[in-house]
Amino acid sequence: MNLGLLKAFLLLLLLFSSSQSFSIPLQMKYAKFKLLDKISNKLTEKIILVDNSDNVETLNVKVYACFKEPPDEISEDYVLIDVKDNFQDKKNSIYKGWMISSSPEVTPLEHPIYDLWLLGCINDKTS
Repeated sequence: MNLGLLKAFLLLLLLFSSSQSFSIPLQMKYAKFKLLDKISNKLTEKIILVDNSDNVETLNVKVYACFKEPPDEISEDYVLIDVKDNFQDKKNSIYKGWMISSSPEVTPLEHPIYDLWLLGCINDKTS
């Protein structure tokens, strides 16, 4: 009976310790956003340097980190941000957390006037 358990344990160990490699995301310098003003139906694009904040319409967006999956992986960008509305209390964030480029509906900014989503993470402001 102990030999059977040992074989099962070794089989599980072999299955879970396979040489599957995990890619390390690439840290990028800029986050590129698109903002929709739902009142005027105006679209605005904004590129913000990581570790900086910038105003987009009445929102202040602070970017803490921006990552991109390596080219050999499924395309995915994600950014850590803090968003405050300049018309509301500037101390309280209206959004703080990760935003994912491929799934804006999973991590949406809930605001009565604006929709904000990540277009991607880039290293060159001209791309």
